[in-house]
Amino acid sequence: MRRLLLSLILPLSLLLSACAEEVWAPEEEVQRAKYRHDAPPSLTLITVVSNRTGSGGHSALLVNGSHRVIFDPAGTWHHPKLPERNDVHFGMTPSAVGYYIDYHARETFHVVSQEVPVSPQVAEVALARVQSNGAVAKAFCSNATADVLRGIPGFEDTPRSFSPKRIMAYFDGKPGVRRSVVYDDSPANNGTIVVPPL
Repeated sequence: MRRLLLSLILPLSLLLSACAEEVWAPEEEVQRAKYRHDAPPSLTLITVVSNRTGSGGHSALLVNGSHRVIFDPAGTWHHPKLPERNDVHFGMTPSAVGYYIDYHARETFHVVSQEVPVSPQVAEVALARVQSNGAVAKAFCSNATADVLRGIPGFEDTPRSFSPKRIMAYFDGKPGVRRSVVYDDSPANNGTIVVPPL
């Protein structure tokens, strides 16, 4: 039975990785863009939630360690001055994070951020995990986020799910979590949002 399951899962995983859009910024761009945030190390789960149905629409993970990145699996967000490597965006300054949230918060969606303090060592594990994950296929954002978290000390029991809200509920139970919610009545067309200078 196990052999049968593996024979079904492996082709599916190969198919999904083939559907993922791979992006690899040059090393000099990544090094130039790296941003060290002076706040304590943390992991911040960002969840986009439908205002109409209450369902989760997207999951992402902001990692603040020796530098700050956002893992935006299968996401559509980008900034022309922020290099990307397979769903990891470098140079996440406060302005960049604000732009990311503003891009997703519309009349149809709000954005929930849940920041959990971690040790510097755990933050570095998280940075390594997101950077080694690879590009993610569409609709697998919460699964990819959960898989990354499950390899980080203190987050091994993160639930795997196609529902971003399951991971959001899990983060609500983490010690020291700080939660914020952003609503915006902008039209539901984030393709026309003005890209701010950073």
